[in-house]
Amino acid sequence: MNPAIIISISFFACIFGIFFLFFQTRNKERLALIEHDKDASLFKFRKDRASPVWAVILLNLSLVLMGVGFGFFIGNLIETYTVLNNDLGYVASLFFTPGAFLLLGFYLTRKLKL
Repeated sequence: MNPAIIISISFFACIFGIFFLFFQTRNKERLALIEHDKDASLFKFRKDRASPVWAVILLNLSLVLMGVGFGFFIGNLIETYTVLNNDLGYVASLFFTPGAFLLLGFYLTRKLKL
């Protein structure tokens, strides 16, 4: 069988499995809340948030992309001005800087008052 067909079938099976488990678990949680007479208002979408969800996602995505760009810049500086292994400088900076920028995004998100 063609490997491209096997990969595409496996990909769609994984996507289906993830969605199936998500909705099945969500349904069980809601039924358990109803069974125990608990308030299920945490599942409702709230429009009274101070900042929309898309703003948080956009903030974190932009910070990750800035971190990747800054990581390439730092990797180039390490390659040019040090005697370290070229690959090590790029790999280390490409893992460190997006993580640092995501940490910055976490603190900026807390200030948005969700």
